[in-house]
Amino acid sequence: MESKRQLQVGEMIKRNFSYVLQSHGSFIYGQVLVSVTNVVMSPDMAQCKIYLSIYGTEEKEEVLFHINEHLPQLKNELVHRIRKHVRRIPTVAVYMDETLDEMYKVDELFQNIKKDS
Repeated sequence: MESKRQLQVGEMIKRNFSYVLQSHGSFIYGQVLVSVTNVVMSPDMAQCKIYLSIYGTEEKEEVLFHINEHLPQLKNELVHRIRKHVRRIPTVAVYMDETLDEMYKVDELFQNIKKDS
């Protein structure tokens, strides 16, 4: 279970990285909608995992690849926004959150069951 400070820093990074993606993301991956769904901080606050949901394209892996290619620039923008609020700047890793995709698949299965019965 995460500590209160981990949750606070994670939420701050989530808000600020969302803003960074909103302002700089369209230059990296185009007109695809990317949102930050969760940020998980390590207990020592040295690392954070940022989970992203990607909408509007079938090539989600390609979008994630482009984000990872430009991660140093994105992290630099994030650092400018959070440097006065944290002692140590964490290393950032970006992952795809497939929770919504799984939810839509389950919903579709339930709709198919309704139609069959």
